[in-house]
Amino acid sequence: MDYDTDVVIVGAGPVGLALAGDLGWRGRRCIVVERGTGEIFQPKMDMVGIRTMEHCRRWGLVADVEASPYPRDYPQDNVYLTSLNGYELGRERFPGMAADTPPPVSPQKRERCPQNMFDPILRKFAASFDRTSLLYRTESAGFEQDAEGVTLSVTDLESGTERKIRARYLVGCDGARSATAAALGITYSGAGVLTYTTNVIFRTADLNALHDKAPGYRYIFIGPEGTWGTLVAINGRDQWRMSILGSADRQRTYDEQEVREFAWRCVGRRFDLEILSVVPWVRAELVADSYGSGRVFIAGDAAHVMSPTGGFGMNTGIGEAVDLSWKLAAMLEGWGGPVLLDSYQAERRPVAVRNVTEASRNLRNMLSPGKNPALLDDTDEGRALRETLGARFTEAMKNEWYTLHIHLGYVYADSPIVEREGPVPDWQSWERYEQRTIPGARAPHMWLENGRSTLDLFGRGFVLMALGGGDTATLEGAAAARGVPFSVYRSGSADLARLYEKRLVLVRPDGHVAWRADEAPSAAAAEAILRRVTGHEPRALQPAAGSDTSVRAVAD
Repeated sequence: MDYDTDVVIVGAGPVGLALAGDLGWRGRRCIVVERGTGEIFQPKMDMVGIRTMEHCRRWGLVADVEASPYPRDYPQDNVYLTSLNGYELGRERFPGMAADTPPPVSPQKRERCPQNMFDPILRKFAASFDRTSLLYRTESAGFEQDAEGVTLSVTDLESGTERKIRARYLVGCDGARSATAAALGITYSGAGVLTYTTNVIFRTADLNALHDKAPGYRYIFIGPEGTWGTLVAINGRDQWRMSILGSADRQRTYDEQEVREFAWRCVGRRFDLEILSVVPWVRAELVADSYGSGRVFIAGDAAHVMSPTGGFGMNTGIGEAVDLSWKLAAMLEGWGGPVLLDSYQAERRPVAVRNVTEASRNLRNMLSPGKNPALLDDTDEGRALRETLGARFTEAMKNEWYTLHIHLGYVYADSPIVEREGPVPDWQSWERYEQRTIPGARAPHMWLENGRSTLDLFGRGFVLMALGGGDTATLEGAAAARGVPFSVYRSGSADLARLYEKRLVLVRPDGHVAWRADEAPSAAAAEAILRRVTGHEPRALQPAAGSDTSVRAVAD
């Protein structure tokens, strides 16, 4: 049977576009189906996490992100206050993007690039490959799969024309109400609805001139009734996203006057504003119980829904796209085994569980002030309350702002394609990130010659880090015999050897450690290692120490 493409992707949000771009970068054919136009009227995200930026580095997109319209000198402070003309209770200071620097553990840093700026970068990247097609205003009308592939029915919404797309695999990146997941009968676990919230995008010429506070990126407003709203500088100039925090009971609607009054309360005075959009949405906590079936998979919001407190949602989804992409490419190129695609859920679902749980923890912290009737009082009691509440809230909110361990510190400890050495650390409980070469962990960064990072070595295939003269012949031979893309990086650097902990460290195409040892394996052992890490050898694993694949309720 003829195939129209290797992979068909339903949904052209950032996760679908990242998956399409990475597949194109790997030389695979891809069709993306998106019922919308691709225009972003209300950005759902604005923070590109450090691991996502490491992927952007591999894709050659760092300069594009840094050149996005978001002003790089705009301060990134998070400010806690009663209103912009009221009392400031606390502040976590962060520099603008231009003044910020990468941490020692990465060649990159997180970036502020809202979805309406980031999606076009990913779209351009995906479209740069002749083998990738982006079909906007095209709606999925269901699929059928068999042992050899998937047939997707689609409708051109402009012409009404119906057609079928035949692909080897299908990936649903079609959001929180994923039709792909529904068709597979996938269920979800978690607390469900956390809050009914309304986001408002408004424009005003110079909001920072209307108050006496130092500019900030995000303002969190606290009143006598508790935390009641947030305001975010989504373009650093004249557009702001205001969130009206609701309850978990019901969604209510706001008329234009109510929206204006809410904005005036945020600022603490009346001012002229243009309301650009009002979008009610549901803040929820859910993780899919399955990440796919047969030749059909889900990723991004189709696989998990979490509170935006932390900025983990899109970045978790792009991690899924990268994990799934190299495995799909391996299957299409013939060197991936039957276990390889099974490892997608085994590796990525625990990450989603941890991130969803952490996002809900951040939400609890944001709502922690509770009722404080004297908060606005110009009395000794009011002043003392503002001081103690501000200090307590500032400390609690640090959990949301310092998240290197969340973005870089996950370990694929329960993966069937990782060589386990024995008990592994409880990575889900880590509160700080340290670079390690534990099998399943992200391979460490260190600067090399000519401004290169070790991370620049990884991506196309497996890379064997040979540090200190270890013999590589058996692993090279086993890879060649199986047609596995494989290269060796040799270094006599004592610093690199210490960082990588072992003399031989095998790194996967996604930059995660697959195996390590001090001594070269025998020919038979090398063959077994290559079979394992490419998915040819099934293995039942007991969960790693501390591993948690359940989704805890937000009330915990």
